[in-house]
Amino acid sequence: MSGKRALVIVDVQNDFCEGGSLAVAGGAAVASAITEYLASPHRPRYAAVVATADRHVDPGTHFSESPDFVDSWPPHCVVGTPGTEFHPDLDLSSVQAVFGKGAFAAAYSGFEGSSEDGDTLSDWLQDHGIDAVDVVGIATDHCVRATAMDAVREGFDTRVLLDYTAAVSPETVRTALGAMQDVGVTLVGSSAVPMPRRPAGRPRGGR
Repeated sequence: MSGKRALVIVDVQNDFCEGGSLAVAGGAAVASAITEYLASPHRPRYAAVVATADRHVDPGTHFSESPDFVDSWPPHCVVGTPGTEFHPDLDLSSVQAVFGKGAFAAAYSGFEGSSEDGDTLSDWLQDHGIDAVDVVGIATDHCVRATAMDAVREGFDTRVLLDYTAAVSPETVRTALGAMQDVGVTLVGSSAVPMPRRPAGRPRGGR
C-alpha cells in the first residue's frame, strides 16, 4: 500500500445548487466549504484531486416530465447549458481531471464516468498510485453514496467527509449512510439535510 489518498469532488454543479433545476438545499454552501477545505493548511495532503460531473445528452428515462424522484428526475445538467457547469464558488484550480457521466443513460457513480482522455475514474486513480479516497459533494444520498460505495468495490479505502456534502432529505440520507457503512465506507462528520417543513399555520416558536 502506497498510502496515497485522493479527494473526489462529486457533482458540485449549478443544477444541483440553489437556483438549479434539481437543486439541493445547501449545495452552494458545499461549493464554498470545499473551496475553503482545499485552501486549509490542516487538511490531508492529497496526492490527487479530481471531480465528477453529470453531463447528460439524452439519458432516456432518467429524465421525465413527471419524475418520481427515485428513478426519474427533471431534466438537469444537460450538455451545453449553464446547469452543467461547476458552481462558481468551487475552486477548480486543484482539480487534475474531470470525469463526466450519464450522457446517454442514468449514472450516479463517478466510477461510471470517464475523462476527456477516455480514462475511467478507477483506472486514473490506479495509474496515479492512489489507494484511498475522500469523497465530498452532492448529493449525499445519491451520487456521493453511489461513488463512495463503488470506490470500496474497486478496492479503495474510502471515507465520506459529510461536512462537505449536502443531502436531499433526512429519510433518504439515513438509508444512504447505513448502506455506505454496510460496505465499509468510513463516515466522517455529519451530513447537511433540509429541515422538515412545518404544517401550515403551525407557530414557529423561539425566534
